[in-house]
Amino acid sequence: MKSRKILLKKSLLYLIIDKPGYAKLSSCGVGIIQLRDKFSAKSQVLKSAVKLSKLLNGTKTLFIVNDYIDLALLSGADGVHLGQGDLPLKQARILLGKDKIIGISCHSLKQALKAQKDGADYIGIGPVYSTATKPEYRPIGLRVLRQLKGRIRIPYFAIGDVNEANLGQIIACGAKRIAVARAILKADNPACVASRLFKKVKESYLKIK
Repeated sequence: MKSRKILLKKSLLYLIIDKPGYAKLSSCGVGIIQLRDKFSAKSQVLKSAVKLSKLLNGTKTLFIVNDYIDLALLSGADGVHLGQGDLPLKQARILLGKDKIIGISCHSLKQALKAQKDGADYIGIGPVYSTATKPEYRPIGLRVLRQLKGRIRIPYFAIGDVNEANLGQIIACGAKRIAVARAILKADNPACVASRLFKKVKESYLKIK
């Protein structure tokens, strides 16, 4: 059985996908894979979740389901990722138990501090830059990342159009971990981009650890 909390602490690159076929990228330094499918019927999302759970079960990559606590439980996922408008963290913990991982999307220092206090295992902080994935959210910019440094003790992943071009800026703000989608999935060679991103984040992590 995976030691989920230990693997979480070691995770530096978080990949958000909508299809099980991307599970193969777990071998490219991806510590966490999240299934985020906002368009398919829930029955189809469950099928994808079950498939991903099986594919990632024998790896050191954690599998997270976005939003759906019931699907996370039914598929045997390692945990769930919740937004600010989803089921409150404390209630989600009752349903999932203490061993499963719960991540929370945060858009400010205040939200991040609350998530940490309420017992979140990790935080996704963003969107740092404007992103087509969540066009309804205004970018928080680099300022909020700087605010988190030294105040948020649980793992937090900078998210929101993070790519190779702006990675240096994010790292300079104290972020040790990143979450990506399009930068990898839309690349001509996703595996190559994932490996490069992981290498750069790992190098910076070792320097500031």
